[in-house]
Amino acid sequence: MALSEDYLYAEDLHPIDVVETLAEAHEWDFDRVAEDQIAMSVEGQWRTYSITLAWSGQDETLRLISTFEMDPPAGREAALYDLLNRVNDQCWTGAFTFWGEQRLMVWRYGLTLAGGQVASPEQIDRLIGAAVVVAERFYPAMQLTCWGDEAPEEAMKVAIAEAYGRA
Repeated sequence: MALSEDYLYAEDLHPIDVVETLAEAHEWDFDRVAEDQIAMSVEGQWRTYSITLAWSGQDETLRLISTFEMDPPAGREAALYDLLNRVNDQCWTGAFTFWGEQRLMVWRYGLTLAGGQVASPEQIDRLIGAAVVVAERFYPAMQLTCWGDEAPEEAMKVAIAEAYGRA
């Protein structure tokens, strides 16, 4: 059964309601922070990711922010920023940034739903899943750059390549 079958006849479906239903289905820990915002924890292979989704009716945008702690040693931030430029060149949706004051690596993406469009559960599930996949793909390169003293161009070689085709 498709995720969207539960919502076939829903009008004025709030995107955060969909996210909450997905979080329950995946058994993710979550907190409905406000009517327009939800925070959850999603377990990956390398890290547990703190994911927040917020709906802005004014902008008609569902914003996803996924974070994990990253506290590079002194003197490695320039190499990390170089790596992030290289990583972001490989990403079609969203982008990484480093919030130095909070010591957090951040993945950000905004899904625009202009004109009263409604995001399907499949779209939102894929949005959350993609945030985890991209973090998992590039986390080893971040580790090598920050703590392994690898040059960013060398660290990028360990980024897990995207799979194509079927086994």
